[in-house]
Amino acid sequence: MVTPNGHLVLIGTTASGKSSLSIEVAKKRPNLEILSMDSMAIYQGMNIGTATPSDEEQREVQHHLINIVEPTEEFSVSQFQEAANNSLKEIERRKQKALLVGGTGLHVRAVVDNLSIPGQFPEVKREIESEFDTAKLYKQLENLDPDAAKKMESTNRRRVVRALEVTLGSGKPFSQFGPGMDSYPPTPFTQIGLQLSRETIDKRISERYEQQIANGFLEEVETVMAKGISRTAAPALGYKEFYSHLRGECSLEEATEKAVIATRRFARRQERWFRRDPRIKWLEVTEDPSEVLLELLEIFDKANKN
Repeated sequence: MVTPNGHLVLIGTTASGKSSLSIEVAKKRPNLEILSMDSMAIYQGMNIGTATPSDEEQREVQHHLINIVEPTEEFSVSQFQEAANNSLKEIERRKQKALLVGGTGLHVRAVVDNLSIPGQFPEVKREIESEFDTAKLYKQLENLDPDAAKKMESTNRRRVVRALEVTLGSGKPFSQFGPGMDSYPPTPFTQIGLQLSRETIDKRISERYEQQIANGFLEEVETVMAKGISRTAAPALGYKEFYSHLRGECSLEEATEKAVIATRRFARRQERWFRRDPRIKWLEVTEDPSEVLLELLEIFDKANKN
């Protein structure tokens, strides 16, 4: 049996309100510090698009892994894992507890399950990327590592390339690294998920884009894209669509519609990912995530009972 470490993980899809709820929780429990599990909040100058907590919120509650690298830099899952583990050690040294908050499934699991992250093989990757037909690459992956191929969409070029890179570079199937994504071993982390209806999430996504545009998202997109964006920062939601508008390729309304549709699809993928993990306790939210604040506080207190 694994002994709880007192750290809490708050999971939810994009626009589920987990960030604002986590700040409410931390205000009620001064021994809590927030550790962002968002693979995009690490990038500087992308605060509006990634819904990063404001400067005031960060002053009120100690945050970690926010605005630590430039968007032009690549930041791998293994680098994120190392940075998160270092933050956890720092938090524990101060006798504090961590509230891990985010919706990037792989990054959460890398920390919660201490996954063995495969290395980088740049020469192999360059050769793979010289093939522009993603369908052909996916077929190659199906032949070399059918288990890995089954767990990703054939059109997701980034994931297909990465799986092939590791399989060919290491000589070991990508699916054999770590305990496997279908393995959910005991963990010392207490994991809580926010469960909102798809209709509510869809509505919150649309409303968030409206607010982000009002807050200057287009100017942020222009600034970030002008400097260049790394491979790992490029999937950030909304940037591609609104940059297309800024280049005159579509209207603002069309860009917004495309961004909303892509983000809703992303939320569905997040939902499917997290739903597979039987260790997550789900709290039902009707409209406002603060509805479950007291329940969340009780769970934290119980996990930290001496």
